[in-house]
Amino acid sequence: MCTAICYRSNASYFGRNLDLDHGYGEGVVITPRNYEIKMRYEKPIKAHYAMIGMATVVDDYPLYYEATNEKGLSMAGLNFPENAVYCQFAEGRDNVTPFELIPWILAQCACVDEAKALLEKINLVNTHFSEQLPLSPLHWMISDKNGSIVAEPLKDGLKIYDNPFEVLTNNPPFEYHCTNVSNYMGLSTGQAISQFAERIPMKNYSLGMGAMGLPGDYSSASRFIRALFVKENSISEHNEKSNVNQFFHILNSVAMPKGCVRSADGFEYTHYSSCCNADSGIYYYTTYDELEIRAINMHDVDLNKSCLYSYVVKGL
Repeated sequence: MCTAICYRSNASYFGRNLDLDHGYGEGVVITPRNYEIKMRYEKPIKAHYAMIGMATVVDDYPLYYEATNEKGLSMAGLNFPENAVYCQFAEGRDNVTPFELIPWILAQCACVDEAKALLEKINLVNTHFSEQLPLSPLHWMISDKNGSIVAEPLKDGLKIYDNPFEVLTNNPPFEYHCTNVSNYMGLSTGQAISQFAERIPMKNYSLGMGAMGLPGDYSSASRFIRALFVKENSISEHNEKSNVNQFFHILNSVAMPKGCVRSADGFEYTHYSSCCNADSGIYYYTTYDELEIRAINMHDVDLNKSCLYSYVVKGL
């Protein structure tokens, strides 16, 4: 399970929690402009926008969990089990595998509108990276400085939704979350106002009672609401340090401690949290065992090179 958000202050920030029961050797990876992105069915992309994000590199190929390109377009893939449906090869379409989708979009698109246009031509092909690395069922959030969208591969096709909440978690499909938000319209950061019954006296006995009913469990629907409430009501001092600190506090509100979410193979927990300043290309991250915020600036390397820049992440 995972949570992705876009947070806006005097700059735009995009990031996520990656919640799994085991890791895959993730690291921060910069894909420079002239690294050849090989495709299974389409022509390789030889010149493109540079990007930075968290990825597992296998056979010199970056399997991105999320990334941001040099134009400020960001994209994250999140778990979408029992709902994601991938297709067979289709003539006349851009046949892209799900593990290729993030580099395919970020290599070629500078904004959400361009990503929408590319997604309209895509056929997501049910082809595994390898026998050892089968496809994960995913849906995606894509954001730029002006807004966000969600792409979901459902049984009746790839659906594209505007995402005014700029939050994404997991199941159910996005349309459910859009409706579920209305169940919490009475929440506030102030004190509760009794509408229970005029004749029954009630008073606030603690600060924060306006948010009574804010879900606190780790289900995807509850994390969606909690992340949205915290994000929309968060304030920062409109400088980089304050913005980044606030971003990680928002993600911490939906982070999973070890032992609280049991899976078939153990316990899911938040392996890492990330935050990328989409305007500057600085990628920040923390890990479960290393809570100090670390940063890598994509513009500190030669973005015209043709080989990947990979950084080992302590704690992963």
